[in-house]
Amino acid sequence: MPQTADDMDAVAVRAWCSLALEALGREREAIDAINVYPVADGDTGTNLYLTVESAAAAVEAVFAAHETGTSVPALADVVRAMAHGALIGARGNSGTILAQLLRGMAGVLADGHDADHLRRALTRAAEAARQAVAHPVEGTVLTVATAAAEAAGRTAGDPRPEAVTQAAYEGARTALDATPGQLDVLGRAGVVDAGGRGLVTVLGALVEAVSGEPPARGTWVTPDIAPVTVAAADDCAAGGPADGPAFEVIYLLEARDDAVDRLRARLDGLGDSLVVVGGDGLWNVHVHVDDAGAAVEAGVEAGRPYRIRITHFGADRVHPHQSEPAQRGVVVVVPGDGLSGLCTEAGATTVLARPGEPPASGELVDAIRRAHAREVVLLPNDAELRHTAAAAAEQARTEGIRVALIPTRAAVQGIAALAVHEPDRSFDEDVVAMTAAAGATRYAELAVAERQSWTMAGICQAGDILGLIDGDVAVIGEDVPGTARAVLDRMLSAGGELVTLVLGEDVPDSLAEALQEHVREGYLAVDTVVYRGGRQCALLLIGVE
Repeated sequence: MPQTADDMDAVAVRAWCSLALEALGREREAIDAINVYPVADGDTGTNLYLTVESAAAAVEAVFAAHETGTSVPALADVVRAMAHGALIGARGNSGTILAQLLRGMAGVLADGHDADHLRRALTRAAEAARQAVAHPVEGTVLTVATAAAEAAGRTAGDPRPEAVTQAAYEGARTALDATPGQLDVLGRAGVVDAGGRGLVTVLGALVEAVSGEPPARGTWVTPDIAPVTVAAADDCAAGGPADGPAFEVIYLLEARDDAVDRLRARLDGLGDSLVVVGGDGLWNVHVHVDDAGAAVEAGVEAGRPYRIRITHFGADRVHPHQSEPAQRGVVVVVPGDGLSGLCTEAGATTVLARPGEPPASGELVDAIRRAHAREVVLLPNDAELRHTAAAAAEQARTEGIRVALIPTRAAVQGIAALAVHEPDRSFDEDVVAMTAAAGATRYAELAVAERQSWTMAGICQAGDILGLIDGDVAVIGEDVPGTARAVLDRMLSAGGELVTLVLGEDVPDSLAEALQEHVREGYLAVDTVVYRGGRQCALLLIGVE
């Protein structure tokens, strides 16, 4: 059981994130089942879970970095981490709105944790969420958030934070029960708003985090509601494939505020369900459109979009009438958008890993589901992801998917494994062949030293070029070409038949040409292939097999 506290301090925020994640884990399928608005794609519970998982992971990272005896991190650091984690991990319409709710709360709680700050935090959260949605609709999570804030406001003068959270929870619960009468699509389907139900679950966790006691069982969850049938969903959903945009587009965006204002106007003209959340140069953009390319291009004009996810509603909905899943799929974690394109062309489902922001287990589980296959091979391509990948594989297995985790430690090992993948042979034979190919591939990476430090190859200075072989610093050089040649020579001294070079975005083609020539002159029987890793990739990745 997570620690609890009697006010909204750092410990309570940590407990809130943990309890909310547990609660959404229990409620996820029930929330997915009643998801009919704005699109009946049955993923609201999953999206909320993934968003909170990212927020909780960010909070845990702050606590892990601050483990010094009995002290705890500053509240401001914890709530900002929570908001940032939710922002970068937000999924779907509901998750994006929840991220803005948490960001609104964090802006107030960073200054204090008493009952008055908590009341104002809930008010600011509801306001911020409405401002982020291009066309707010009543009977949705926005209505529930506003009701929670208003109920909390009616406790003015009460110094107990637990009284504020309990009032907010009860206000949200009452508003949720009224949503079918506010939004026709909900009334026709006979369900409450899925996003609102998720928010009630999150607020219930807040009550428990602050007071140490969960809300009364009778009001802890909404009444059990039978899953919406396919016919009902198709009849009731506004924005389904028949009468609304075909694609959901989501991306993170680095951009200035004035550029985002122009982006909002352009995206509003392209589609609907537009939600843009964030600030301070980093934004999460969500929109439903028919022209997904135009939505991404608008982001490029505004700034630098990344972690781009495009979902075709008709293709990704899991209905009883949907086509049968493929027999086998491959999920690959990649460190750059260039490799993402390469692996996608090879038929794999990709998960982009941004430096310093490794994918969470929920994101890997979601990718396994998106592969839409009975059997899935998972390639994490990072030694640090082994536990995360194992947890994702285990979760997917409970859903009836056969998953084989090949413990690849680098992207070049994943490329080698994917190159020998043959879906027509038996699953076990395919996994054995892919594992053997990955295991036979030694890997290296070139990076720039950030500070003076001791390495296995000696002392390096800030700015030195480091050549890491199989994870350890083996070469310290002054320039990229010389260090790359030294690394290749070390690796090829033990033999090899094929060298794979993956160039980062800013590395010139001339380097690849020079290294290819170096291999041809010194190692006659060795072939070389070159790929562009794109943005976020290391300076140079090398594989020798």
